[in-house]
Amino acid sequence: MTTKTKIRLKPLGDRVIVKVLDTEDGKKTPGGIYVPDTAKEKPQEAEVMAVGNGKYIEEKLVPLDVKVGDRIVFGKYSGAEVTVDDEEYLILKESDILAVID
Repeated sequence: MTTKTKIRLKPLGDRVIVKVLDTEDGKKTPGGIYVPDTAKEKPQEAEVMAVGNGKYIEEKLVPLDVKVGDRIVFGKYSGAEVTVDDEEYLILKESDILAVID
C-alpha cells in the first residue's frame, strides 16, 4: 500500500515522517463490546512518507535504515503529531521505530 504522495515537510537529522495506518475494523470488539474512540489503543503501524539525512556519529553522517514507502512498527507513545494540508502525520526519531514490516 505504498502511497506516492509528496508532502511539504522535510524531516531533519534522524527524524522520519510517517502516516499512521488505520488498523481498526470498527468500534466493536470481537466479543461485541462497544469501544469509544477515546478508549482505543493508538495504532502502531505506519507508512514512511519522508526521511531525514541521517545522524552524525563521530563527525560521520550515518544514513537512516528506513526509506520512503516502508511500513513500520513504532512505539505506542512515540512521536509528535502534526497536520499539514488537512492530512495528519507523525514525526518520529529513528530510535522510536521498532521494526520494518516486509
